[in-house]
Amino acid sequence: MNLRPSRKWITYPLLFMVSLGLIGIAILAIAVMIVYPRLPDVKVLQDYRPAIPLRVYTADGVQIGEFGQERRDFLKIADVPEKMKQALMAAEDERFYQHGGVDYISVARALLSNFTKGKTVSGASTITQQVAKNFFLTPEQTMERKFKEALLAFKIEQNFSKDQILELYMNQINLGQRAYGFGAAAKIYYGKPINELSIAQYAMLAGLPKAPSKFNPVVNPERAKTRQLYVLRRMHELGFITDAEWLAAQVEELHVLKSQADFTVRGEYVAEMVRQFMVDQYKDAAYTQGYKVYTTILADHQETAHLAVRHGMLDFDKRHGYRGAESYIDISNYAEGPVEQREDYLDQMLQEVKDSGDIYPAVVLEASPKKVVAYRKGGETLELTGAGLQFAQRMIGPKANEAVRIRPGAVIRVFQNSKGLWEISQLPQIESAFVSMDPNTGAMKALVGGFDFNRNNFNHATQAWRQPGSSFKPIIYSAALEKGFTASTIINDAPLVIEQGGQRWEPKNSDGRFSGPMSLRQALTKSKNLVSIRILQAITPQYAQEYMQKFGFTPDKHPPYLTMALGAGSVTPYQMSAAYSVFANGGYKVQSYFIERIEDPKGKVVFQSKPYVVGQNAPEAIDPRNAFIMTSVMGDVVRYGTAARAMSLGRKDLAGKTGTTNDVMDAWFAGFSQRNLVGVVWVGYDQPKPLGGSETGGHAALPIWMTYMGKVLKGIPERPLPMPKGVVKQGSEYYYAERTSTAPGLGLDNSSSARPASGEGGGDGGEEAGTNVETVRDLLF
Repeated sequence: MNLRPSRKWITYPLLFMVSLGLIGIAILAIAVMIVYPRLPDVKVLQDYRPAIPLRVYTADGVQIGEFGQERRDFLKIADVPEKMKQALMAAEDERFYQHGGVDYISVARALLSNFTKGKTVSGASTITQQVAKNFFLTPEQTMERKFKEALLAFKIEQNFSKDQILELYMNQINLGQRAYGFGAAAKIYYGKPINELSIAQYAMLAGLPKAPSKFNPVVNPERAKTRQLYVLRRMHELGFITDAEWLAAQVEELHVLKSQADFTVRGEYVAEMVRQFMVDQYKDAAYTQGYKVYTTILADHQETAHLAVRHGMLDFDKRHGYRGAESYIDISNYAEGPVEQREDYLDQMLQEVKDSGDIYPAVVLEASPKKVVAYRKGGETLELTGAGLQFAQRMIGPKANEAVRIRPGAVIRVFQNSKGLWEISQLPQIESAFVSMDPNTGAMKALVGGFDFNRNNFNHATQAWRQPGSSFKPIIYSAALEKGFTASTIINDAPLVIEQGGQRWEPKNSDGRFSGPMSLRQALTKSKNLVSIRILQAITPQYAQEYMQKFGFTPDKHPPYLTMALGAGSVTPYQMSAAYSVFANGGYKVQSYFIERIEDPKGKVVFQSKPYVVGQNAPEAIDPRNAFIMTSVMGDVVRYGTAARAMSLGRKDLAGKTGTTNDVMDAWFAGFSQRNLVGVVWVGYDQPKPLGGSETGGHAALPIWMTYMGKVLKGIPERPLPMPKGVVKQGSEYYYAERTSTAPGLGLDNSSSARPASGEGGGDGGEEAGTNVETVRDLLF
């Protein structure tokens, strides 16, 4: 039998195939020779600096803010738990430590699988290839890109160790929820550092790189669970976990965090102040260089202040009644369709209505005077009865105003009380601000700029210039002490009419009554307006304007008119806290500040505050004798005067002054625990209007101050100001040693020729005092 033909049929095709292979190899070699030199220099990865966001912390290390497009928490490979690495190997690249950049076994397996299924069902990219793609290439699915990816993988493997490659991968990869890298993902999904997670949680994280949006446990918990179970199975098959660990991990509840933005301490206004400062200093680099800013804020102080302001505003709101439904949505078709579809519709309608802490929006489904059924975002239906309806009762019945009546479709607010029962509430229209400060250093300990930063990010503590009302009087009285007054000087609280050029100003006391002759101490304790005006007439507004600069106030905000005596200028709560620190610390100037230090990503301190410190380098602002006597007088305000309810705190070292402006537009309380802590509260509307009712400083602002001070001063010993040299005590009163006799009285003849002010108390100001004031001064000094 002739076998030659059969040999030809075998030889020629074989030669053809070999030739094609050689041609392919030659083409591939040429392509490599052309493309390889043009590939990016992978050595740039040696100086890998991921975009790490700006993070803001309290002085005691609690995070209160984060700013940046990408949320990162850089991990050194040595700090990555072994089980996390193994979970990643099982999910993405089981032969990572064996291959040289491209896993040919996995490629062959993937090609066979795809050929068998007739479509692409799996890939074979190694972790090294993913590093190449993430750092140097686009995500487009083309042969050219895959070719470059493979070459870059070889190049990376030649220049970096396996652990270095894995470190790059674990810090650069997008894992959903704005989390880049596994360090950030651990905190975002679970609220813990990665070394505190379980095997089940490692598996969940390891399943994310394949498709972060598809397997996101927050958005798609079922798909995420399926993916997690796959990773656990592969870990078990590869011998990374035992049978017992595998079984336990499969049934473990994961408790994924649903919210990304919340921090345990609500310090949004402080964090925003830091952000603005950092952008001013570092421009766009502030968001990417991983700076850590440690503020002077204390976590417990900040959270206490936040809650005090919120509760104070909610109490204010309750005193003024329920206003009705916020808005209405169409629920006429709510009863139709499956439950899930109806809930999706309501969730969509409520999507733009933001929560406010523990006060949630809800849609009313049923309403009657005895029961309201409402739907809350997330699928919860609430039934409110009894006490839960009490606040809104007048807006539920048929007699209520139809425009705001609680009826089906109404959007209301609900909150869960301490007993776990739901009640109807509302978001206050009133605003407030609170600032507390260490008077010995100027370090801010708490700052709240409003009821809710997410609703209104205007910082009322630092940006709201408002009239301080009577809370400014201690500045005027302090100036009077320097001009020869004493705390026992008698001034007449009697009617005063000031006329000049056809203008007439007849100021009144807030209670409408006059008490006749009284000491300076009594006048401040009772906040007598007529006495304050007579004092300012005597010392002149010009002197008071110059003197107040010792406390940090600027002349442009306080024109030299008689209405200055009633707090007609403009201040911020932040500014007032610094001013009252001068009294609280014994007369020394401290510079208020809120940033303690700034660190770079490596922990190197790039900025350290250098504050004035009382007893070290703080300069004298006012005579310590003055500060001591004024603190004593303001102590009487708390003991016997307009802030007497603060005595319920059970401390003897408290001092301060209430403030209520003309027409009750603003309410204040500025006070302190001597040498310990200063706190300032403001209450008012963004667009000034009367607060209504009896909402004075002692009624609207003081309770917020008391709530804060009552908690943060608990266990802090009293440290009253020591009596400085040059102060003597005669009877129950303190004097400068050279002024032990009481100065002649002021205004006892009930006369005044002062020029008129241009407005009422708390208004825009008035003209300077006239010549007859000089005669009074001659009598006094």
